[in-house]
Amino acid sequence: MREALRGLTTRGRSFLAAAIAAAVSALILGERDLLRVAVLLAALPLLAAWYVGRSRYKLACTRSLEPGRAPVGSSARVILRLQNLSRLPTGTMLLEDRLPYALGSRPRVVLERLGAHQASSVAYTVRADVRGRYPIGPLMVRLTDPFGLCELTRSFPSVDRLTVIPQVAPLPRVRLAGEYAGTGESRARSVAVHGEDDAATREYRRGDDLRRVHWRSTARTGELMVRREEQPWESRATVVLDTRLYAHRGEGPTASFEWAVSATASIAVHLRHAGYKLRLVTGSGVDIDASEAGGEGLILDTLADVTLSPTGDISNLVEHVRRRSDGGLVIGLFGALTVAEAELLSQLRGNGASCVGFAIDTATWVPMTDGDRDTSDQEHAAATLSLVRSGWRSLPVSHGDTLSALWPSVGRGSQGFAYRAAMAETVSGVVR
Repeated sequence: MREALRGLTTRGRSFLAAAIAAAVSALILGERDLLRVAVLLAALPLLAAWYVGRSRYKLACTRSLEPGRAPVGSSARVILRLQNLSRLPTGTMLLEDRLPYALGSRPRVVLERLGAHQASSVAYTVRADVRGRYPIGPLMVRLTDPFGLCELTRSFPSVDRLTVIPQVAPLPRVRLAGEYAGTGESRARSVAVHGEDDAATREYRRGDDLRRVHWRSTARTGELMVRREEQPWESRATVVLDTRLYAHRGEGPTASFEWAVSATASIAVHLRHAGYKLRLVTGSGVDIDASEAGGEGLILDTLADVTLSPTGDISNLVEHVRRRSDGGLVIGLFGALTVAEAELLSQLRGNGASCVGFAIDTATWVPMTDGDRDTSDQEHAAATLSLVRSGWRSLPVSHGDTLSALWPSVGRGSQGFAYRAAMAETVSGVVR
């Protein structure tokens, strides 16, 4: 009740002041009728404070996001459902949801009175141009009585999070170098596969058919070994994202790093839909296996949070990828590279892996003088050539290029790589 009294509006306080003045005048003048007026004037704000204070503890609020995971630049709908759990109707309510600055200004919605056990929903939209996870809430509700004598603010503790993911571009279907047959019944099968099941035999497990015991391996190892059943070839891919701070340029949503993150998301989702067992590795230490159910959401949620690392290094990135060499297809999205860094990437070609690298010319993301531009172009061409000599298929990327237009060049048998390699050879010869 004390908190409700503190919530009296100017009108409510004026009623109390008038009641006190009328009461004092009634006592001085001896007018009982004036005293009745004073009691009435005081009762109105007190009853309003009691009414609003009681309603304060009888409200329930739920919030839902549609969708809970929204791409950069798109809008999400926030739906607030408020329910009156008491037997008394509420007054007009002002709803205000707290939002971070990146989602815009705080929305304010007026909700008309709710009857006993009545519920009502209101909605508003938010939009984010920068990926990340944004808290929405808590909700502030301003309760008033029908006469506007008392106003009380209630804060609901619940907070929801909107995940703003990078944009995912649809990519054309092309036959990729390094892909294996899938797991369909009509595909080729083999005992030797990449991963943990490379051996043709394994330890005996309870329930195994004794007719599958491989006695030669049993004698050699000293443990009961059984033959493996035929295993399907698996399409495996590793997507590598370069997160070195000094390797990217530009600021905000148009930076080269944002292009790389969006391209990583697009490639990962495309390969997942194509049936690849996918692994995502970043220079900031992220290493996730996105092969299981829900892997696509895991990828997008991870990329929503990924940031540039000031201590990143290509050698550390290479070592991190090689900790679990899956073979298959390796697709890297690299910022500015030196010739030495490009040579280090040759270590990722082990285990029969086919490597495709998007060499992003980050200098095209910032304005430069003609002299600096020529120097930057020569350095980028030399690094691209070194990447090709390291056994990678190298695909240069400049500001304004779209992944959808570049993706067909990644396909098996593409001749664009040889052309670019020849151009890089020419430029490198000029540099020398």
